[in-house]
Amino acid sequence: MPQTLRARLRRVRLLLCDVDGVLTDGTVIVRGRGDEAKRFNLRDGQGLVLLRRCGIRVGWISSRPSAATARRARELKVDFLVQRKGPKVAAVEEILAHTGCSWTEVCYVGDDWVDLGPLRRAGVGVAVADAAPEVRATARVVTQAAGGQGAVREIADWILEAQGKKAALVAEFAA
Repeated sequence: MPQTLRARLRRVRLLLCDVDGVLTDGTVIVRGRGDEAKRFNLRDGQGLVLLRRCGIRVGWISSRPSAATARRARELKVDFLVQRKGPKVAAVEEILAHTGCSWTEVCYVGDDWVDLGPLRRAGVGVAVADAAPEVRATARVVTQAAGGQGAVREIADWILEAQGKKAALVAEFAA
């Protein structure tokens, strides 16, 4: 990991990410009754739990409101969930005002054009491997894993490693 990226990851106090295409593979299954299902990666969820355990707050910002997203956010005790149409920069700024964090303390993860604004402003802007070309070009770093396939866990590991917290967690689980 380059030293400049490591230094930026050390400052992260808030991980914010898109949902569809980042925490999921972007597939939505709509059932006949109108309800929907989404597939979330368990390793991504564990990464978010580990970040929260180490004092990193976590938030999801989606332009597509979904009961499935709300349910998964509750299960993982995500600190912030914003589900509404409109600019994501405004949603991030509301979260920043609530937390007292600055853009330099944010790691933002996205996959599509709606994520370009936060990606440009965040201290660490990350694109998942299968993100739109414009998103990959804008991001500071691109994951090896695709959205919904462990990309968020990959990022969580980067943050924990850069902040010197990963080794203690691994040792605890290995005991």
